[in-house]
Amino acid sequence: MSSFFQTNRMVQGLIRFWRSLLRRILHWWVRTTEVPDDPNELKLDPEKPVFYVLESYALTNLLILEQLCRKNGWPSPTESLETPEIRLHRSYGALKRFRGLFFRRLTNRRHSEMLKQLVGAAHEQGLKDVQILPVSVLIGRAPDTEDSIFKILFSENWDVGGRLKRFFSTVINGRATFVHFGQPITLARLLETSQDSSRDLRRLSRVLRVHFKRVRTAAIGPDRSHRRTLVERILRAEGVQQAIEAKARRDDISQDKARAIARKYAWEISAHYSYSFVRIAEILLTWFWNRIYRGIKVYHFSGFREMAPDHEVIYVPCHRSHIDYMLLSYILYHRGFVPPHIAAGVNLNMPVLGSLLRRGGAFFLRRSFRSQPLYAAVFSEYVSQNITRGIALEYFIEGTRSRTGRLLPPKGGMLTMTIRSFLKNPRRPIMFQPVYIGYERLAEGNAYISELSGHAKKPESLSDLRNVINILRKNYGEVHVSFGEPVMLNHLLGEHHPDWMENGNSGQEKPSWLPPMVDELAQRLMVNINSAAHVNPINLLACALLATRKQAMDERDLIVLLGLYKDLLSDNYSARITVTDRTPRQIIDYGLEIGVIQRRHHRLGDIIQTDQNNAVLLTYFRNNVSHLLALPSWIACCFINNQRVRKVRIRRLSEAIYPFIRKELFLPWSEDELADVLQHYTRVLIRTGMLRSAGDSLQRAPGGSNEAWYLRLLGNALLQTFERYYITIAVLAKNGSGKLSRNQLEQLCMLTAQRISILHEFDAPEFSDKTLFRQFIDSLQALDVLGRSEEGNLTFDQRLERFATDAKLILGKELRHGIIQVTPKLLGNTDEDEGQAA
Repeated sequence: MSSFFQTNRMVQGLIRFWRSLLRRILHWWVRTTEVPDDPNELKLDPEKPVFYVLESYALTNLLILEQLCRKNGWPSPTESLETPEIRLHRSYGALKRFRGLFFRRLTNRRHSEMLKQLVGAAHEQGLKDVQILPVSVLIGRAPDTEDSIFKILFSENWDVGGRLKRFFSTVINGRATFVHFGQPITLARLLETSQDSSRDLRRLSRVLRVHFKRVRTAAIGPDRSHRRTLVERILRAEGVQQAIEAKARRDDISQDKARAIARKYAWEISAHYSYSFVRIAEILLTWFWNRIYRGIKVYHFSGFREMAPDHEVIYVPCHRSHIDYMLLSYILYHRGFVPPHIAAGVNLNMPVLGSLLRRGGAFFLRRSFRSQPLYAAVFSEYVSQNITRGIALEYFIEGTRSRTGRLLPPKGGMLTMTIRSFLKNPRRPIMFQPVYIGYERLAEGNAYISELSGHAKKPESLSDLRNVINILRKNYGEVHVSFGEPVMLNHLLGEHHPDWMENGNSGQEKPSWLPPMVDELAQRLMVNINSAAHVNPINLLACALLATRKQAMDERDLIVLLGLYKDLLSDNYSARITVTDRTPRQIIDYGLEIGVIQRRHHRLGDIIQTDQNNAVLLTYFRNNVSHLLALPSWIACCFINNQRVRKVRIRRLSEAIYPFIRKELFLPWSEDELADVLQHYTRVLIRTGMLRSAGDSLQRAPGGSNEAWYLRLLGNALLQTFERYYITIAVLAKNGSGKLSRNQLEQLCMLTAQRISILHEFDAPEFSDKTLFRQFIDSLQALDVLGRSEEGNLTFDQRLERFATDAKLILGKELRHGIIQVTPKLLGNTDEDEGQAA
């Protein structure tokens, strides 16, 4: 008997030595990324024993866990767990175990035997103090800096690999290991709602399985079925079947032919996600970003990280560049989230490129499919299937890239599909995550200027890839990505349709409460994007220099003005607004370094200026943050042509003009909040010396003072907006009520703005952007200032004259007369004249 115990101790000693040796080898080779970064966030009680639960047992998983426990000062998982109530020979268990030397198969069991003993002891002996800590070990998931295709082939996925694959995975991807520690579960909390031992064991096992699945899904994406399987599932859906039957009847074709058309649509739309391709793209993009950018900075991600695992996430970024697609996916992947499926225009579905984009998660949609009910049914079902399967989506509700730097009016099509898909199968709550993306230089800048100047948009083609060579030759500064405040669909549904859970899927094609809810959702998302803006050095330089007549300033004045702008932009708009930490002098040096401004030496003091081409490009970056300066600029506008203005008049004019500014710039304050916000910014302007309080009036600083000039420059930031408003009113007034159609008014406004820009201002194409006039006309119609005659033309009354009268406070006499003089009556051939004006 003694020889048996001696042999047993010898075997145990050899096992411990072997594990120790392997652990040391792994410690030398493996590099881990831990979540959370700070182990103290788990709040483990050092006085209570810890039992670790792995998703599946593998020796490498155990050894990596053991090494991290040593580093964090936690009990070792290989040590026995001893309490007065129970004694276990080890402190870990695994939900899954596999059998087989090379071809491994999942053992058919419902729970861990070690967990069974723990829960049994909790019921029978009163064990309560043990902390159960879930641990996920993913080898080959955490990003690393080494460029190797082999790493991708042996990276973590949903397939069960043999020991040989696990060995190669550890050798090749060991330096890219991702370890996630879940929140500990105490047996005491489990027993609070205890029923019996077997039920508690099933409940605990189920909680752990769900947790591990969520971690793995967030890290490497859901277990995606084959694309062909998904297409067939879409074709079997009830809504698509009905659309196929309707197509067959309408076009007088067989149902088989109609089904073939539907199948073609599904293949045209659907993504073909490849994790291996994403890993290869990650390697290439890391090199690409390092080549063209000085850094990618991300803000407010930690709050998103906390909320995302409990929701289906819909990413809603602003759309500034084609780079947006790749950038957000890259950031998410680098922070432990699977890249989303991205809605892309069918114009990008080109040979070769389209196939690559599909493997990165892109799915394609046509610009409009209102007249194609079968296509609409297939696309809607595709979106629904993705949401049901837990796949994150990303789409741009602006519909296209902004050519001016402002947010574009949102389109509600994708939002409507998302909501209706959720109502059909509300499994997990949906979180819409707005994302602000800010650049310091744009690869498409010159193309945007060309389009705004009236040239036709050049369609995308494979030949555009040659531009990548030119892009690689330049540096585009930094990129700033900020996660805004999310919008929870459940909360919004509760506000608009309180009984949505009972009859949300009542069968109505389009319930009456849905359109206004979609409009509000779209508005909130745009406001939250703007409320997460980052103000970079180029934004500040653009705001300052473009406010001057010749886009040039004395360097000393520019330093003061940049400081004033930083103070204004850091105050009261939103807690998520961030501003560059560079000093005004450092901002100027940075602008000189990347080439957007120049220094001109002069004996009386250096002048900072920008050339004509850069000035036009800078309007884009000024517009990125124009919403942040909108209200202080509006107050300053009131004093451009006036020394003193009564506070009551400022407030009355503000109430009249604010609905238009709010809609154009997606400002966050309601009309009821306006008075308090105006009062706040007024106090700020008084504090800086630009305004003074004089009883019931406000007075600007004395003429000729620096403060008066800074106030004028601040007002100039919003002046072009009011010029566009006045152009619209002047065109209507000159042609008369009931004389112009909506399209004619937009065309005449654009032509007038083009001419004024050439004659009176520096020629900035964004000043005559038809989209901005369209937004203002929409607002006039929404407020019933404009109506429609029986012929469909626009009508108005004396309220329009009051707008013209109020404009006298803001716009100088010379400017108003210049606009009136240029304003045309209805032209016989506006298309021809537009070409001449452009």
